[in-house]
Amino acid sequence: MTIKLAIAGARGRMGGTAVLAANEAADIEVVAALDYKHDGEFLHNETVTGMEGGVPIYTSLSALNAAHHPDILLDVTDPDAVFANASEALTLGLHVVIGTSGLTDDMLSDLESLSKEQQKSCIIAPNFSIGAVLMMKFAQQAARYLGDIEILEMHHDRKLDAPSGTAVKTAEMIREVRAAHIQGHPEEQEKLAGARGADVEGMKIHSIRLPGLLAHQEVLLGGEGELLKIRHDSFDRKSFAPGILLAIREAVSTTQFVYGLEKIID
Repeated sequence: MTIKLAIAGARGRMGGTAVLAANEAADIEVVAALDYKHDGEFLHNETVTGMEGGVPIYTSLSALNAAHHPDILLDVTDPDAVFANASEALTLGLHVVIGTSGLTDDMLSDLESLSKEQQKSCIIAPNFSIGAVLMMKFAQQAARYLGDIEILEMHHDRKLDAPSGTAVKTAEMIREVRAAHIQGHPEEQEKLAGARGADVEGMKIHSIRLPGLLAHQEVLLGGEGELLKIRHDSFDRKSFAPGILLAIREAVSTTQFVYGLEKIID
């Protein structure tokens, strides 16, 4: 069975990675792209070699669906667009994979309800890198024993949301096993607002945005007389391809709502 895939955000950097990964997979066919402009045109770049005529672009998901009947929509746009796209896709009877961070708790709840109502899968991946997912799982395991934690996430300077979805997901996973408590001196004074970073039940998250970076995260776990560092680095967007394919294949084999690739990695 060939999986018919539509991609929202195919003209972007992550979208290009997704098109290339799917194009090289024997069981996946990219049938169309969803965009906010260029309706009726075709996607032509190095990622669509071998696709005669290129990938057709639509600004309407309903029109795309009527013309190509995809099995799944992969959305790698931004939080403002992805919620509307995913909601419409589920309503149209498509499975959905989301590779965009920044969705609110209310958005996640609404998508979960719609996924269950339509009996279509919705897989949300704050990070498609298998290594990053393993980093989160390892940090959660270590947090059972070392509960004083700070998360340092570093990304390119074109990233819109801070903290990153990966950092937020890491903190959420750690929160499941860590008793909430204040870290540092109980009378600590922040002389400059934000100096100690964002706070999640006493854990701190620090965001760095610089040119030259791609996607990096380090989890620091401190104990008496020791420090454990768990770090992951993505140096190339190719690192996201295996996770993209994993999520796509999982999505068409289930009807579940899944938040985080760690749920589908054994």
